[in-house]
Amino acid sequence: MTSFDLNSAYPLSEHDLATLHRRLTQEAADNDLLDVAYRTVDSPIGTLLIAATPRGLVRLAFATEGTDRVLQDLADRISPRVLAAPKRLDEAAQQLEDYFAGRRQHFDLPLDWQLSAGFRRIVLNDLATDIDYGHTATYRELATLAGSPNAVRAVGTACATNPIPVVVPCHRVVRSDGTIGGYRGGPDAKVALLALERAA
Repeated sequence: MTSFDLNSAYPLSEHDLATLHRRLTQEAADNDLLDVAYRTVDSPIGTLLIAATPRGLVRLAFATEGTDRVLQDLADRISPRVLAAPKRLDEAAQQLEDYFAGRRQHFDLPLDWQLSAGFRRIVLNDLATDIDYGHTATYRELATLAGSPNAVRAVGTACATNPIPVVVPCHRVVRSDGTIGGYRGGPDAKVALLALERAA
């Protein structure tokens, strides 16, 4: 039995693939079939993947997390209807560009919190609203703010699993001894974000 290679028999050019992708994206939008739109943006801390549902920004991922792993996680946890649809994320991309250029200190984007729940969600909400640009708080201070002063480790876990870093600024949380602590994007990214905010 001879195998049949569809791509060899009907090769597609880059133009054809781009046209097909545009058509699929438009049909998904027209028929309300797109649950998660994503795109990548360049930044001083590397390429970032951003994803949104109709409710708002749901994920920001660092290159070190692996694009395929992040997209598979979104498909598993939210919906398999995930598609690159850059225009849907133009506003988020612009706000990130403005932030990294020092022109923006606060993000004004709708957020979809479905990847966080319970105490983690409380911690992240406090992060998004109560720790200002250019300031830091300790894990213990954030635990107290969240109403559980002894839940320092749980605060660390909430920060480590923050699905929307940078926008929800867990980089502003440091250890009581002044060292930076962990960060989903790695220590270099955390140092760079803190330095960016100090410089503004």
